[in-house]
Amino acid sequence: MGEPGGTASFRLGYVPGATPGRWARIWAERRPDVPLELVGATTDEVVDRIRAGALDAGVVRLPIDRAGLHAIPLYTETTVAVVPKEHVLTVVDEAGLDDLADEIVLRPRDDTLPWPGALPGRAAVSDPATTAEAIELVAAGVGLLVLPLSLARLHHRRDLTHRPVTDAPQSSVVLTWPDAENTELMEEFIGIVRGRTPNSSRTPRQGGPPPGSPAPAKKGPARRRASRRR
Repeated sequence: MGEPGGTASFRLGYVPGATPGRWARIWAERRPDVPLELVGATTDEVVDRIRAGALDAGVVRLPIDRAGLHAIPLYTETTVAVVPKEHVLTVVDEAGLDDLADEIVLRPRDDTLPWPGALPGRAAVSDPATTAEAIELVAAGVGLLVLPLSLARLHHRRDLTHRPVTDAPQSSVVLTWPDAENTELMEEFIGIVRGRTPNSSRTPRQGGPPPGSPAPAKKGPARRRASRRR
């Protein structure tokens, strides 16, 4: 994306819990001439800014409206229940939704899990506005919270712990960008995300044949023709 003054940059949006730092470090090594700007926001905000041209790409959680956007899967997160350290759930290595039937399960209004219906367990008197507020309620002993592992780590507290919930919905994370011809910078970033090395980049290297051109034929050892006797 061009900035005032003609300086190129690449702006990447990302949702809470996503960790684009490793990609940013690789980008800085490969493209030190182009700043990579990281912009934290919600999934809806990232998608809106991509459509508006304010971001080049985003790391977001599904579901999203894919109209006019590319999206490639990155990973699917483990879902966990966050509970106080003295909670009965801590005696098991993992839990199922049936184990939450008698618990108050909080659902913040910024919940990222694609629940197909009602939450397990008992509903709280009111829904907290944010995941951060829900974590505070869990610490106060009001209930428990089911969320992606990355968000549990983001909101880590010493008095709380978590256990995997094996049959809960999971959060899928994707890289999304405009459905148009990719720019050189977009191709570069896709290559980094997909683990391409600099030598496997799609960008033609100077002095070499362009991508897709046939390799020069190798010359084999000269063969002697057998002389024919008449």
